[in-house]
Amino acid sequence: MIDPRQLATVLEEVGSLTQRAGDAILATVESLGEIEEKADGSPVTRADRAANDVIVEGLRGLDPSLTIVSEEGDVERTLKEAGSLYWLVDPLDGTKEFIKGRPEYTVNVALVEDGVPILGAIQVPVSGRLYLGARGVGARRVDAGVATPLAPDSVDQPRTAVVSRSHLTAPTEDFLKRLGITETAPCGSSLKICAVAEGRAHIYPRFGPTCLWDTAAGSAIATVAGCAAVDLSGKPLRYDPTGNIKHPGFLIAAPGGCLEACRPALLAASAD
Repeated sequence: MIDPRQLATVLEEVGSLTQRAGDAILATVESLGEIEEKADGSPVTRADRAANDVIVEGLRGLDPSLTIVSEEGDVERTLKEAGSLYWLVDPLDGTKEFIKGRPEYTVNVALVEDGVPILGAIQVPVSGRLYLGARGVGARRVDAGVATPLAPDSVDQPRTAVVSRSHLTAPTEDFLKRLGITETAPCGSSLKICAVAEGRAHIYPRFGPTCLWDTAAGSAIATVAGCAAVDLSGKPLRYDPTGNIKHPGFLIAAPGGCLEACRPALLAASAD
């Protein structure tokens, strides 16, 4: 197990690295270049690759012995090589929003130990905002050098939800109806997880496949802040490299009794 003092140092370095990757993305805004389509139908741009280059080089400089599993890398090979401690990276989360000119895209970097994200950094290129969290260190938001501890809203019953702007599904809408939630806010990328971690929403439900690199950094930050990050059976999200590269769905829930209040709706959704 990595010492918290060591994690605190690594967290600062990874935070700076994600900011440099964010700058690399912004440098491509005026000239996106050719937008390609990957095998799964998702788009990839020169911005994705530019951010990936910055992150991979930086992480190798931190510890060349650790495997880097990145969406824009050789996923199949690196997952096989990943040991009990590895990096999980999404260089540009929210590429569709980026292409559309919306500001809701992020840079995500997580450190995973024994299937659990223990460190996460999420950078928002357009605003420069940075979300950081690590086990034993704490979670915070940084704006222009000013750090604010993340304080999720502790509730016994969720009243507000953040939902995917691009992937709002009927099962998600049914889940929210079961909970009696009518106040929702659409959002892109891992900013949805950040919204729960900083108290702007009580839950973020996702009923649909999501790649591990999309949520690992957010899961680390949210859980360090005191939130729950669970799969559709209510168990903590796992990031084992030998497992499936996608979660079939998940729920990010605020502290307090929020998760327990959601369990009956989760069970009902699983039965549908």
